[in-house]
Amino acid sequence: MRRAIVIVLDGCGAGEAPDAAKFGDQGSATIKHVWEQVGGFHAPNLAACGYLSACGITDLKGLLGADGNAIPVGPSENLRARYGRLQEMSIGGKDSVTGHWEMMGIVTDQPFPTYPNGFPAELMTAFEKEIGTKTLGNKPASGTAIIAELGAEHVKTGYPIVYTSADSVFQIACHESFVSVPRLYEMCEIARRLCVPPNGVQRIIARPFTGDAEKGFTRTGNRKDFPMPPPHNLVDEIGDVFGIGPVPDLFAKRGFRDTTRTQNNSEHATRMTEALKSDARFIFANFEDFDMMYGHRNDPTGFAKALEDFDVTLGAILTQLTADDILLLTADHGNDPTTPSTDHSREFVPGCVIGQSFSSKAYGDMEGMSAIGATVAAWLAVDWKIGTDLLT
Repeated sequence: MRRAIVIVLDGCGAGEAPDAAKFGDQGSATIKHVWEQVGGFHAPNLAACGYLSACGITDLKGLLGADGNAIPVGPSENLRARYGRLQEMSIGGKDSVTGHWEMMGIVTDQPFPTYPNGFPAELMTAFEKEIGTKTLGNKPASGTAIIAELGAEHVKTGYPIVYTSADSVFQIACHESFVSVPRLYEMCEIARRLCVPPNGVQRIIARPFTGDAEKGFTRTGNRKDFPMPPPHNLVDEIGDVFGIGPVPDLFAKRGFRDTTRTQNNSEHATRMTEALKSDARFIFANFEDFDMMYGHRNDPTGFAKALEDFDVTLGAILTQLTADDILLLTADHGNDPTTPSTDHSREFVPGCVIGQSFSSKAYGDMEGMSAIGATVAAWLAVDWKIGTDLLT
């Protein structure tokens, strides 16, 4: 049975996109800048798969073999890689939903609303009426910063903290000891119902936390996303997809196997082991720590360490590939931790295809992250007309 595996390295962009200026992201180059900032990192498998080359890292001494082939240090001499950069064509944003949707053939032609001055009064009034309490915040903010700022007041009053970012998100933060996680999810469902055009926010996000003002507040692993339901896409065509990490949530769980959500790269790696032993013909994973833990916190050192840790996971995955498998490594957007911004960045994303039945090739830059889905569809013999197969 043929099998396709897509792994998204969340936030691991490959350099400024042609339209980066429209998003205020000129000069962003996530992986290259992390490499330069920390003086290089040890990721021989990412190097062998062409991922680092796609990100503009050319000095790979010690990571590639003497002949410079694409897969000289991998676990099997039979493996080959095609690699390059994919340009996002959607104008809906520079976030995970937009990126993952485009991979599966949804190219958004309208931007989702963002709220640099907070949400409009009429939306907040309706939300507060439905949840039966006032709210705190209602402004753009870093999640860790706003719970540090308003966490104590939230604990005192019980009022949920509402905030947004540069993306189209309505985020609700509550302390788990004072507002139960099920109640937080209920509030998110209310917000999802209320956020319709012209306030068609792309994602409602539950952001539970624990701790106290004296020792500090910490977000927990009970985050949950409530996205706008996607249009028809390749996941619907394939069905029974084994999703890992946030991926099922990004598609409102439609077309995915019923599994519990894993919350960090370590848990995603364990679930990947389970997925590779299953009968799923399409595995779709997102490893989110790069973005969530380090990109948004401007921590290039932590980012580099996470890449090194993932490289070990990747090595284990490569040993399990058969002649019937292809592995695609990509990203959903950038999140350059070396820039002043703590938001996502509009960048190319790497597009690497690893397998045994084709020759290695550097294909350069290509329009459309939909090439990821097109390659999956072609490999699995699914009739799909959107995007360019990277193996042709």
